[in-house]
Amino acid sequence: MDGQTRGNPDQVAPDQVAVVGGGMVGLSVAWFLQEHGVSVTVFDRDRLTAGPAPAGAASSWGNAGWLTPGLATPLPEPAVLRYGLRVLWRPDSPVYVPPVADTQLARFVAGFVRHSTHRHWQHAMRALAPLTRASLAAFDELAAGGVAAAPTPAAPFLAGYQHRADLDTLLTELDGVRAAGQPVEADVLDADAARRAEPLLSERVRHVLSVRDQRFCDPGRLVAALADAVRDRGGIVHESAPVDGLRPVADRVEVLGRVPAGEDYAAVVIATGAWLPRLARQFGVRLPVQAGRGYSFRVATPRPPGGPIYFPASRVACTPLAGGMRVAGMMEFRRPDAPPDPRRIRAVVEATRGLLQDVDLDTRTDEWVGPRPCTPDGLPLIGRTTSERVFVAGGHGMWGITLGPVTGRLLADAVVTGAVRPELAPFDPLR
Repeated sequence: MDGQTRGNPDQVAPDQVAVVGGGMVGLSVAWFLQEHGVSVTVFDRDRLTAGPAPAGAASSWGNAGWLTPGLATPLPEPAVLRYGLRVLWRPDSPVYVPPVADTQLARFVAGFVRHSTHRHWQHAMRALAPLTRASLAAFDELAAGGVAAAPTPAAPFLAGYQHRADLDTLLTELDGVRAAGQPVEADVLDADAARRAEPLLSERVRHVLSVRDQRFCDPGRLVAALADAVRDRGGIVHESAPVDGLRPVADRVEVLGRVPAGEDYAAVVIATGAWLPRLARQFGVRLPVQAGRGYSFRVATPRPPGGPIYFPASRVACTPLAGGMRVAGMMEFRRPDAPPDPRRIRAVVEATRGLLQDVDLDTRTDEWVGPRPCTPDGLPLIGRTTSERVFVAGGHGMWGITLGPVTGRLLADAVVTGAVRPELAPFDPLR
């Protein structure tokens, strides 16, 4: 990444840093802090596991696991205005807002709609491009540093449509991604070539785009491997250790909650996903972070797909896993800890039905819901708060896996050196 940094040249590197949140973003921050020689302690409200989803597992475990810099676009998009706000209240809509009395949710939705313009989409895409361009290199750093469960090249990554007009919409969007500075190479395949590339596609899928140079992973395994790497390098990872508050004390920050008593740190990073405002609000972070809950399940297949399959018109993502694939979809704006809604799983199933062959969508395992942390302007929160010792990293929406390591690298630099690189400016938590 190019550009001049700004900050305090007399900054003294912190000796010990606490990271609150053990998802992809928080653990990436911890790992890159260790690259600077900093001692780290991670607190997570859940268990970190590569096996079945733990109770309360947050957004890293069961999502699609895509590492797709070419597709990492802002969530607020002109389609929201083109289709009309009524689509947000339809239970079968890919983006769904339940009709509940919630002033915080209403504030978020108003901001989300306000930012769903072409002009803002271009602005947000230009802000994201420096991160997306560096995202895969940050994963390579993790792998070179010994993090197991390395991502797999997507060969191929296919986006399938029933109607040519919908494919043209994606091609136009990719032109905007390129114009913002993120390279993306893709080829249009005819239906026969697409089915030769991926036999699971049904005959209904007539228009297919093959996107090059993307990757995918099993996110639960990757996050667990990253936690193991942090431990192996001397870090402490407290599981099932919810943090209730942070208290500045002199030149330290005390961590409060179901944690070892009397522990304080030179700096704290809040990376609690959809729960970020609860701890960050007292440090001047006012932008809403809303849970955009995604649902997923696992199905058996006669053979795993060769790479991810995306049905953009339905917002359904399919990812190869051992013995089958994960099917994920929906963006449900609701409280992060609300009970799962079985209707959302059914909506994902019906949106997928008929697009895949030899796949029994009615025999499912590992049904899951996770709260992806979304901001109304579609940009994450990365940087220092009103306290020089408290930082935040979150609000990545659907792209926490893709952007987690590059976020960790940039924020670790800022915590240690006090320097803020210009590419982080659009993500100022105090904006």
